[in-house]
Amino acid sequence: MVALFAFASSLLLASTAWASPLRNPDPRLSFPPLSPTSLLCDIPFVKAFLCPRDGSLGLSVNTPLGTAQGTVDVPNVNRYAVRYASADRWAPSTVATTWELPNGSTNASALPLMCPQPDVDQSSFSEDCLSMIIYVPNTLTAVSGVPTLAWIHGGSFMVGSATDPGLDGSNLAIATNSIVAVIQYRLGALGFISPNGNTNLGLKDAVNALEFLSQVLPSFGGDASKVTVAGQSSGANMIRALLAVPSADSLFQSAILQSDPMDYGFLSVADQNQLQDYFTPMLNCTSTDVACLNGLNAYDIVNSAGMSFYSNAYTVVPAAAQSEPMRVVTDGTFITSTLDSTSPFPKVTKPILLSNVLDEAGYTIYGSFPDAVPEAEYNLVVNGTFGAQRTNTLVTSNLYVSQAEESTITDFRPQLQSLGTDSVWRCATWTFARNWVQNGGSAYVGLYVVGASYPGNSAVSYCTESGVVCHQDDIEIVFGTVPSPDSAQSSLITEMQARYQSFMTTGNPNPSGSSYSNWGVATTSDVNAILLGASGLAPVGACTPSFWGTSVEYDYQVYNI
Repeated sequence: MVALFAFASSLLLASTAWASPLRNPDPRLSFPPLSPTSLLCDIPFVKAFLCPRDGSLGLSVNTPLGTAQGTVDVPNVNRYAVRYASADRWAPSTVATTWELPNGSTNASALPLMCPQPDVDQSSFSEDCLSMIIYVPNTLTAVSGVPTLAWIHGGSFMVGSATDPGLDGSNLAIATNSIVAVIQYRLGALGFISPNGNTNLGLKDAVNALEFLSQVLPSFGGDASKVTVAGQSSGANMIRALLAVPSADSLFQSAILQSDPMDYGFLSVADQNQLQDYFTPMLNCTSTDVACLNGLNAYDIVNSAGMSFYSNAYTVVPAAAQSEPMRVVTDGTFITSTLDSTSPFPKVTKPILLSNVLDEAGYTIYGSFPDAVPEAEYNLVVNGTFGAQRTNTLVTSNLYVSQAEESTITDFRPQLQSLGTDSVWRCATWTFARNWVQNGGSAYVGLYVVGASYPGNSAVSYCTESGVVCHQDDIEIVFGTVPSPDSAQSSLITEMQARYQSFMTTGNPNPSGSSYSNWGVATTSDVNAILLGASGLAPVGACTPSFWGTSVEYDYQVYNI
């Protein structure tokens, strides 16, 4: 990926000025201004009084690690917050050996502080953040062997937490008669770029979370052999990385990947080493001065050094990209495969479910370009993003702009949106599905054409238009947390939760005896992507085996990572 071009800079919104308009995977990195109330709600001492959560204490479950104390927010669901691991700064985490509430709390209704991240009050985060929230239907007290959904949040490896909007797992747990665990992990400069050379710390946190769950799930009625890992955006990227971690193979049976920006690929060791050498001097400590490194303020690390690195790393290592320069690394020992076409694809067996939303790039394109984009500017954006060779193939293909319609188009933002969606998300996902199937696994592919506008997406009016489904608009559908859902949303919530329950139980998203249309398995030639929220299959468009990944290379192919 190349630098932002001067002509586009003047058109970018302040909130999205860091990233190429075709390359920003997560609107949460816009860091919208917080209201006074939300700021106060982030202060732990005030939170309990200003923003109380309805809850009753006194729920106790005996586990091999000690007594789990829980609370009830939603009728019929018990909620347990727990510290699953601990870690020194820039060191691998270790699994907890005793059950402890997050952040040293003695109140079972307390929610965990988020991991350090930019643009939030430092009183709302802690480096002691390796916590999860477990949601358990109280009907499970008399049964055992139920499945678990372990959710990993997104946020471009930079932001997010288990308490993000829409991630309350209560409704999903009830609807699927399963346990739902929402996991936090170290982010950004503390989780994915280290002065001492440690890599994949945030991903190793997630593996430890799964290790922790394997020990305690039977105490709550769960079966440790029936864990499905799931995530959205960079959370889905974490899931894909887990599929390439041999030591994690026995910890989950199936995987769900929602809106993974697969175009980027995992970073190589060589690129990570360059990035590490670029990052360390920003800390004003040497890589071996442990006292200096430990003395740094976490707020300064993520907001000063971390954000400087985030904004400029692509100028040092183009493969880092402008939107996810801190991400997982194919180190050859922990992660042993790139899981793409740049290296031999391993034999696989697990069933996976892959989905995208209709307008993945909508927030970024329409947020970056509030006014119509003429043809000349469209061509410059495409060339600036993909380079001359790929651009020539794209503009002569007629897949995004046909010669017949070219002279009549006055606004090329729809074409930019489609191009961004296909290149970063949809077509890359379909390529992955074909590779997965070809190497022994089963894959089910879907496209959301109904969604629920995720908090913050309304900042871009395009994402509020009827029929538009922007990145993140699938989250509250899956979790059943849509405020006042309309009939189409309610119907899709019910369907997706039924399909997820079936997939978690059998590895197949077609519930037995249901009237839902058959969700066909992908093949090496046809991924059979169903429309989620409508009937029929998604149009193939440019996502053919002969175009994306062949005629036009993905970024991970261009940079050979």
